[in-house]
Amino acid sequence: MSEILVPIVFFLSIFGIVYIYLMTRNKERLSMIEKGIDLSQLHSNNGNPSPLKYWVIKVGFLMVGIALGIIVGSMAANSVMNEEEAYPSMILLFGGLALISSYFVEKKLRENVK
Repeated sequence: MSEILVPIVFFLSIFGIVYIYLMTRNKERLSMIEKGIDLSQLHSNNGNPSPLKYWVIKVGFLMVGIALGIIVGSMAANSVMNEEEAYPSMILLFGGLALISSYFVEKKLRENVK
């Protein structure tokens, strides 16, 4: 019985957090409209692109890095390293390298926008 309660409580908690966030944001925006505040200020960052604008690049680089880590971990487990050490270390190594490289690509894209 308790095995089924854990996933149910987990997903209900996630749903509750998202629901409260969206309802609070909606109430905040409605009160801003009632006071006559311009809502375009919510989407602008003083002319700078939003920090979340490049999240697709970051997630894409991370997924490619994880895939490369799994491939290299498989090769290392078959030849040089122990399987218990090969997979986690290569996934973390290539995932980290992917995030570092996505930082530099994002930095270059931000410079081109300005």
